Formats: sequence, structure tokens, C-alpha cells
Amino acid sequence: MLVIAVCAVSLAVCCGLAWWQWQRFESANGTFQNLGYVLQWPLFGVAPAYMFWRMRRLRDREAAKPPQPSGAAGESEPDDELAAYNRYLARLDADQETR
Repeated sequence: MLVIAVCAVSLAVCCGLAWWQWQRFESANGTFQNLGYVLQWPLFGVAPAYMFWRMRRLRDREAAKPPQPSGAAGESEPDDELAAYNRYLARLDADQETR
């Protein structure tokens, strides 16, 4: 609940800062840099909510994964590419011993 409150406060503060930059942009000495900040501040305000959503989504995805095989059970499955590489290394070793 605290995270949601922090996200809401962050969004409110950043929208207030965007409004302040809009006021500065409309003033006589406003520049396009102020307009850039108007567009940037709301993104900063949404960033904590996005991070919170993304972390929850990744955690839920990790929890939904089936357990991975470990130990001897995981090693029993053949890996053709690894087996070919090991044969290549054994052949190189045998060639080195004959020299």
C-alpha cells in the first residue's frame, strides 16, 4: 500500500512541476526547454508506477514457472551441440598426444 501511495504522490508532484513549466513556457521569457520539461515531468511521475507494475509482473511470471530439473536428472538430457564440442575437444587432445 505504501508503494501505491508513493506512486500517487510522485505522479501528483511531477504533474505539478509540469504545470509550473507550462506557466514558464507561456511567460514572456519562456523557451522551448520549458516545453520539453512539460513533456518530461509526467513521464518521471509515471516511472515509479511502471517499475512497481513491472516488478510484480516479473515476480508473478517467475512464480508461475514449473520447477527446473536439477542435479543428475537435468544432466541426463542430451545436448547435441555440447556433445559435438566435447567430441571435437577429445579429437584435438588425441591428435596432440600422437605428435
